[in-house]
Amino acid sequence: MISFTPSFTQAWWLLSIAIFFEICGTVCMRLSDGFSRFTPSVLIFVFYAFSFALNTFVVRVLGLSIVYAVWSGVGTVITAAIGIWYFKEPVTALKLASIGLVVIGVLGLHASSNAAS
Repeated sequence: MISFTPSFTQAWWLLSIAIFFEICGTVCMRLSDGFSRFTPSVLIFVFYAFSFALNTFVVRVLGLSIVYAVWSGVGTVITAAIGIWYFKEPVTALKLASIGLVVIGVLGLHASSNAAS
């Protein structure tokens, strides 16, 4: 078994890389066209495996609530931006407001974890 525990700074870098892989996996979901395209279909699982593996090390240092909030929140916001920009998905006031609420939620969880420590 691997017994690696990252430092605080390393944990944030690993979380950033995990977010990158999560975004890549989610974009591949769209590119797979319902699992009808082989390469993006396989890459979904590869990218998510890397992302989850990195998160496993990160939660040792940063804690589950903050890791999952940042991972899913930042991934959601960036993925939504990619959907709007690259896949030409419609932009609505409700979509933008919802993205803003995700950002506020992640910042709130982060602030509450800092206050508790």
